[in-house]
Amino acid sequence: MVNIVSRVWAHADSEPGRVAVRSPRTITFEQLRETNRRVAGAVRAAGLQPLDRVLFIAPTIPEFPEVYYGLHAAGVTVTTMNVMSTVPEIDYVLDDCDASLVIAWHECAEAARTAAERRGIPFWQLDPGVTIEAEPLMQAHEHEPDDTAIILYTSGTTGRPKGAELTAGNLVETVDSFMPVLELSDDDRFGTALPLFHVFGQAVCMNTALAVGASFSLLSPFDPVKMLEMVRADRLTTLSGVPTMWNAMLHAQGDFTPEDFASLRMATSGGASLPVEVIRAFGERFGCTILEGYGLTETTGAATFNDLRREQRTGTTGPALPGTVIEVRDSTGAVLPPGEVGEVFIKGPTVMKGYWNRPEATASELVDGWLKSGDLGSLDADGYLTIVDRVKDLVIRGGYNVYPREVEEVLYEHPAIVEVAVVGIPDDHYGEEIAAVIALAPGHETTGEELRAWAKERLSAYKVPRVYSFVDTLPKGATGKIQKRAIDKDALLEIARAAVRAR
Repeated sequence: MVNIVSRVWAHADSEPGRVAVRSPRTITFEQLRETNRRVAGAVRAAGLQPLDRVLFIAPTIPEFPEVYYGLHAAGVTVTTMNVMSTVPEIDYVLDDCDASLVIAWHECAEAARTAAERRGIPFWQLDPGVTIEAEPLMQAHEHEPDDTAIILYTSGTTGRPKGAELTAGNLVETVDSFMPVLELSDDDRFGTALPLFHVFGQAVCMNTALAVGASFSLLSPFDPVKMLEMVRADRLTTLSGVPTMWNAMLHAQGDFTPEDFASLRMATSGGASLPVEVIRAFGERFGCTILEGYGLTETTGAATFNDLRREQRTGTTGPALPGTVIEVRDSTGAVLPPGEVGEVFIKGPTVMKGYWNRPEATASELVDGWLKSGDLGSLDADGYLTIVDRVKDLVIRGGYNVYPREVEEVLYEHPAIVEVAVVGIPDDHYGEEIAAVIALAPGHETTGEELRAWAKERLSAYKVPRVYSFVDTLPKGATGKIQKRAIDKDALLEIARAAVRAR
């Protein structure tokens, strides 16, 4: 019998005055438990039973853990969504998971209220300080390990979003996987601006920090200068983000020095591959190494990490987490030897139960406990995983495989480039041509011709982008991850055709 909230509440028994949430307001573990109990009591009083589905929409604010753990205490299945979700998107999730209650933060409540009311589903608006009042539920519900504790919907890049069923056991196992490799203790001060409605911020960062008794500092929305100020003010020891956040902090203006971050012993990155050049430059400016990990929504955000107890290998996402096994397979399903690139398969205690009401998709992506990741990668002889790219992002130019991440790594070394995404576009001669969409650093100028010449000195000819587009900023998703599917490929094709006409 398990429940992630039991791990968090244990600190209210042992040290009730210990700080759970430090910023932007302070909440002790005892205060957190009291609010959780009121929320749980209100849910039960509304007639909901364990494993009924509740949709919860809120940003990265102190009220998020106050409500989230209250829902878990009541034993309901929690579904969290992006605060920017539209009415049609919420409609889809409410219908798909058959939700019995909707709770939304007051600043992003309109769409959720509209979707809930036209279905006759109860709607609760969440106001600052959690004004929900009810007879508290004193004892948290005890789940069977295989009970579905949360349903998180995938991005739906290949169709309608699917709900990944993560179990009560998955949530606890994720915490147990990260505790030894992060070497966290209750003296740590953990901080993030990651969206808590996403698996990385929720299941990896928040659950792990609070389960171990560390304090948790929150920032919403992300701002690079405010993030660095929070690190300095709260004397954070651990900071988590995604590549675009590290890049933004690296280029942030301010009088920040490594001495300001003397308390910061670890920075962790996930969500997408982090360019080696960003890791190097961040270490030079702030005196802290960024450690990469790898995981999917379907693995509760956990699969590999650059374990602090082992050698750190920049450019890799580290070895498998405790209890997890990684294999790299070719298109026939044969396991590949070290160094060869293939699709990454994952098996372990953090792998999802399946997709909600999607037996065919579950059977396709999850076979004998092995999850088909959709990512291309390679393992070295010591088991360190390097993610090369998404299978769907592979560009085949003139019969040659081109991995966009490799090209992006090289372009990030150019001093004028702050963000870049490399994609394939249709080409009559080569099948696909390579295009680079670039955001320049403030005060820098360059041209496609100059970048092409620069890249030719560092890449094989077939890997060099022929098409260059310059933008103010690249499209990003809720976590700050660059969204290649949102790039206008028709515009890139027009650039390519204009270049042909000019020749």
